[in-house]
Amino acid sequence: MTVLLLEDEYPAAERLQRLLQQAAPDAEVVAVLDSVSSTLTWLAAHPAPDLILSDIQLADGLSLEVFEQAIVSSPVIFTTAYDAYAIQAFKANSVDYLLKPVKLAELQTALTKLRQWRTPAAPAPDDSAQRLERLIESLPRPNQAYKARFLVRSGEQLLPLLASQIAWCQSRNEVTTLTATDGRRYVVDYTLEQLEKLLDPQQFFRLNRQFIAHLQAVQRLHPYFNGKLKLDLAPAPSEEVVVSREKANALKSWLEG
Repeated sequence: MTVLLLEDEYPAAERLQRLLQQAAPDAEVVAVLDSVSSTLTWLAAHPAPDLILSDIQLADGLSLEVFEQAIVSSPVIFTTAYDAYAIQAFKANSVDYLLKPVKLAELQTALTKLRQWRTPAAPAPDDSAQRLERLIESLPRPNQAYKARFLVRSGEQLLPLLASQIAWCQSRNEVTTLTATDGRRYVVDYTLEQLEKLLDPQQFFRLNRQFIAHLQAVQRLHPYFNGKLKLDLAPAPSEEVVVSREKANALKSWLEG
């Protein structure tokens, strides 16, 4: 089975390849691509793979744009931290929609679905309405998988801080802090990568290597050099917050809901 892997974060791509090797030892990853443009170029020059394993957000936009701009016959298993795109993913030959961090058992189940659909003797796959209903039912309920509060230190005391009270998170000199909506700042024992997985992606967005921001903390966007965006956050951090050109479209889509 040939597999095209679409993932713009190297650690995530490495992890998915390890999981795939465990779930399907016969699978051959023919390419690992990190952008919409490189995917379109690759698909135009190569035979269709047996499977596309794809993140939603790539370096230059959403992978869903690939299926809007090209005719893709390969089935797709989406892997993403965002459940907001499930309905759009369903339209793109979606076999399954796995939320990150992907578990081995979930990937094995998705591959089993793929094999069943391809077996001539197997019953025909559900019609579109049934598939869509099953996909929606399989998604986690809002916020159920995400952390609702943190225990933070204030002097000699420990205080509960609701996730909804966090304006933004920052990593600086290997120290991670949470800044509350009232401007108070708390040092925590989490990395920004860990917080990205713990916080609800419908409410929080990874802006760059240093910042994760809450939806309500983003006040204004300003055009910046080379297609980048400069953000005004509230409370205002002491340094500029800049979003790369590659992430700018994803940020705008997230803000629009």
